[in-house]
Amino acid sequence: MSYENIEVEVTGAVTKLVLNRPKSLNSFNEAMHAEVAAALDEVAGGSGCRALLLTGAGRGFCAGQDLSDRQVMPGETPPDLGDTLGRLYNPLIRRLRSLPLPVVCAVNGVAAGAGANIALACDIVLAARSAKFIQSFSKVGLIPDSGGTWILPRLVGHARASGLAMLGTPLTAEQAEAWGVIWQCVDDDSLMTEAEALSQQLATQPTHGLALMKQALVQSWANPLDEQLDLERDLQQAAGRCDDYREGVSAFMEKREPSFTGQ
Repeated sequence: MSYENIEVEVTGAVTKLVLNRPKSLNSFNEAMHAEVAAALDEVAGGSGCRALLLTGAGRGFCAGQDLSDRQVMPGETPPDLGDTLGRLYNPLIRRLRSLPLPVVCAVNGVAAGAGANIALACDIVLAARSAKFIQSFSKVGLIPDSGGTWILPRLVGHARASGLAMLGTPLTAEQAEAWGVIWQCVDDDSLMTEAEALSQQLATQPTHGLALMKQALVQSWANPLDEQLDLERDLQQAAGRCDDYREGVSAFMEKREPSFTGQ
């Protein structure tokens, strides 16, 4: 499938999805939403993908919503932003969180507004040292969306989440790593090399087990301990029936590297 607003590159079992509207800092319009959704359908639809790498083209990762696509002129009826979230952003966040494979995000520059929260919805986030995360919603009279009000307090606590949201203060990649917002801050010129190597490594791991792990971690934020223990029991039961578990145990006993298939 050909795309105009994104690039999709497949290397082995890794799919790299590049947001490709660099002149607008890869901000989302409806066309890019449609293309990203189609690409994720392909990733999830038995394409052989075992890891997804998400990044942006040019000098930024994503500036969130393309405001020229939602501009309000005097005397006009404002756009229904709730409809925009319900149709476009919320399904995207839910999809990234529920994909049955690891999602790596390489934040190559500014990640602002919904762009910041799309990055934080991924499983493992690497950021270039020059990158910044900005909850820019307060600058236009809005609230953090795309999961921002949910994930920020859980990552950094109420006080820091309030400051980031209300002040719109840029959070550097180094500070984001120190606060536990992202996995790792790396030098700009090594970002893609490290992100691609990490994605390739994840693609050799027991994909189904990682998907179950991802499910357990996401649900743990809402579950009391008793429910989480029951969930761990059920998911571990499912993991133990997979071919990858048998291969992992055999490789351990035979003192060799496992050859996982993702099954």
